[in-house]
Amino acid sequence: MPDQKLKTWPAPAKLNLMLHVVGRRADGYHLLQTVFQLLDFGDELSFMPTDDNEVARDGDLEGVPESDDLSLRAARLLKTRSGHPGGVRIRTEKRIPVAAGLGGGSSDAATTLVALNHIWGIGYDRSRLAQIGLELGADVPVFVQGRSAWAEGIGEVLTPIELPCRWYLIIVPDCAVATRDVFDAPELTRNTPPTTIRGFLATGGRNDCEPVVRRRYPPVVAALDWLGASAPARLTGTGAAVFAAFGRSADARRILATCPDGMRAFVARGVNVSPLETRLAGARPQ
Repeated sequence: MPDQKLKTWPAPAKLNLMLHVVGRRADGYHLLQTVFQLLDFGDELSFMPTDDNEVARDGDLEGVPESDDLSLRAARLLKTRSGHPGGVRIRTEKRIPVAAGLGGGSSDAATTLVALNHIWGIGYDRSRLAQIGLELGADVPVFVQGRSAWAEGIGEVLTPIELPCRWYLIIVPDCAVATRDVFDAPELTRNTPPTTIRGFLATGGRNDCEPVVRRRYPPVVAALDWLGASAPARLTGTGAAVFAAFGRSADARRILATCPDGMRAFVARGVNVSPLETRLAGARPQ
């Protein structure tokens, strides 16, 4: 029987602590090295199994039309692959800003795959769910695997990494950055020499996409410059969100308190194990 007591599942946000573009495949996809830092902040998804064979959304989701809703696409893909006869209604409490580089859509998709694999009693292992997730987006597998990770390939070759405890002040400028436009930009650096996990831990790396975004999105420049006056600031992913790391929550919140009006900002703690793993561990076996 489905687990009726555990209906709400977390979908954590992420930061890219570095993002190097080290090459490009013949099919146009970029080869990357990046570090995914999971956060203790994110969306919440509720799943209500049905007997009508329909995958549908329960309520509206501002800024996300149904055609772009990765949680719906994930549920339908899992249903097709597994042959599960039932349906589900999915409600999302959206906290992760859209198009900010924080992984909201990918995380929602991953949580949908992991949760419905449990609720529907499908029994796929995490590797198979990650393969399904990769069809929905390159960032989905890291959320399925549930660990902060060093990533290579197009972002799907993952090595869990233990990152030091940090608090992050995250600013979300009032603009949406199109990932495709950034990766299509002729000025994007695509030949950064490959590094290693040890190299990243020693130097921190950089974000090769940041110069492109700086040239094209003035609100991101304003956020980077303001935050950079107090601490080293960096773009996450292809943006638009920017962040700075702090050793103590109080330090991050002190800077947050001075944030100018009109800048959306919040503080989140980095975690090595996803909140989704904790929730799954508490779910009753099917």
